[in-house]
Amino acid sequence: MRKVFDFHGGVHPLENKHQSVRTPIANAGIPPELVIPLSQHIGAPSSPVVGVGDHVLKGQVIAEALGFVSVPKHAPSSGTIIAIEERLIAHPSGHSAPCIVIATDGNDEWAPLADTRPYESLDKSELLELIRHAGIAGMGGAGFPSAVKLSVKAGITIDTLIINGTECEPYITADDVLMRERSDRIIAGAKILRHLIAPGETIIGVEDNKPEGIAALRKAAEGSGIEIASFPTKYPSGGEKQLIEILTGKQVPSGGLPSDVGVVCQNLGSAVAIYEAVVKGKPLISRITTVTGDAVDEPQNFEVLIGTPVSYLLEKAGYEPSKNNRLIMGGPMMGVTVPDPSVPVVKTTNCLLAPTPQELPVPPPAQACIRCGMCAEACPASLLPQQLFWFAQGKEFEKLEHHNLFDCIECGACSYACPSSIPLVQYYRASKADILHQRKEQEKAEQARLRFETRQQRLEQAEVDKEAKRAARKKAAEARAKSAVDDGDGEDPIQAAIARAQAKKAAQQAGEDESEQEKLEKTVVAARRRLDTASTKLEEAKAQGSELVDALQTGLDKTRAKLNAAEKALAALGEANAVVATESEPTDAAQAAIQRAMAAREAETALSPAEKAKSDLDKLEQRLEKSRNKLAQTQASAGEEKVIEALAATVQRLEQKVDAAQQALGETN
Repeated sequence: MRKVFDFHGGVHPLENKHQSVRTPIANAGIPPELVIPLSQHIGAPSSPVVGVGDHVLKGQVIAEALGFVSVPKHAPSSGTIIAIEERLIAHPSGHSAPCIVIATDGNDEWAPLADTRPYESLDKSELLELIRHAGIAGMGGAGFPSAVKLSVKAGITIDTLIINGTECEPYITADDVLMRERSDRIIAGAKILRHLIAPGETIIGVEDNKPEGIAALRKAAEGSGIEIASFPTKYPSGGEKQLIEILTGKQVPSGGLPSDVGVVCQNLGSAVAIYEAVVKGKPLISRITTVTGDAVDEPQNFEVLIGTPVSYLLEKAGYEPSKNNRLIMGGPMMGVTVPDPSVPVVKTTNCLLAPTPQELPVPPPAQACIRCGMCAEACPASLLPQQLFWFAQGKEFEKLEHHNLFDCIECGACSYACPSSIPLVQYYRASKADILHQRKEQEKAEQARLRFETRQQRLEQAEVDKEAKRAARKKAAEARAKSAVDDGDGEDPIQAAIARAQAKKAAQQAGEDESEQEKLEKTVVAARRRLDTASTKLEEAKAQGSELVDALQTGLDKTRAKLNAAEKALAALGEANAVVATESEPTDAAQAAIQRAMAAREAETALSPAEKAKSDLDKLEQRLEKSRNKLAQTQASAGEEKVIEALAATVQRLEQKVDAAQQALGETN
């Protein structure tokens, strides 16, 4: 016989388990509608991979896991997706959550099952992937994804694997009947877990108030090396840390994990689900659920599909709403009140309790704390519930964390023992939610601060880099000036620059003295050049379907009007000069310019499309070559960064235009 230990605190509420173990496990059947919440476990909710109107088969993946701490969801039966929407779920807050709704077709047609091999031939990663893909999460507590819990970190040795069959809460018998009727599957699942974890010992822990289940397990475990350990009944011995202390004498440190003391725990129902997934290839789509309480005529255990509405399951057990004052999902100690019978059964639904007011009276109004200390004596986590209650009332979150609020397993033993009927657990639960919300807000603020500081550092570094480039350019210019003085006749570069500026000014003044005829000739040439450019841009815009076509057409018309006016002015000036000129002079310079412009215009009009495309391509290639040369010169001389970026952008645009012109030329040939 294994030596068992005791843990601090605990209480002995009335068990009331005999009502629901009088009959074997019943099949609840297929309801008309299944509602599958996307979040049924700790961690990230899953994401739908089906749409409204899709037909799905039993066992088909309908939502994939998002992240490491998450599991996929599967269709519990065949049917059609009729909605993906917010639906009411069983939760302490009574809030809604995203759900996939399936209208079942009654055929219960299976999708192809996953291929299976002997688990002895699979390595750890393959087994974990099978468990994760099957959507298995803890079926007796908070619903932690099993694959995550079984992923023991490298370097950690597991001495003990514990299968939790305690089921210490009153009324619940789902695990008890599972031990009685399917003990062979429990042992098979434990063997798979043992192969995966490779512990020094494997123990199935059961309270001594389940003699039939213990006997069935011991018979099934003969020769397997798996120990069936029973221990005295006390609530909440089914708590993970409490069960570890009972079976091993080890205490999990505050804020620590069972693996810190060399232990891994799994629920008994999870072990069966792992067997079904690894050996038969079936995902987790159903579970055993106890339906009990004096408001049902036939208390019993059902094998029920995940997503089955509570109202459907209650009807199977002969529910009488007139006798019931409130519905509870779970047991009377840790269960949550069901806001509406339409909420669905989820993977952690081990019990539906429908008590009468006489069976489970509404707690009397809370009175003042009398500081009796009974809550501290009952606390299985060795906390100080009285101090936690005061800090919770005062919103003193730092003191709550200092007094290890998050070690509270919310078992309700303190509330049960309190003579003043203070709902202590509700205060703790609300304070935990407030603290977690505060942590999230602090994380958001910290992330915002880091983003701001990173941006400031980036801007400061950019300014430093820019100043360094300016200094480098200045130094290079000074070096070139010094080199020019050293290599030349000793000319002062400043005086040379002044001389160049004076020469440029003189040239501009000389240009002002040019004749009217020369000005008009230059105007005609410049207008012709702008007209060509505008025509090219307009054609490109039309080819690309740009919104700028109208604006470019307007600009082209204005440029053409200016060209015509300049040509007329030049022609008029030529005629006036012709009157003065001698008859021996057939034309003057102005007339020659007009003739050349008209000839060029006629020659362009006479070009074929291929010739026109070739001419446009030649012009663009010339412009591209000039821009590339200018960019290279500017980069070589360490020019302004903005100038370099502008020139690079110009080169890129011209390259695109050259490519387009080459394509247009190819299409004309």
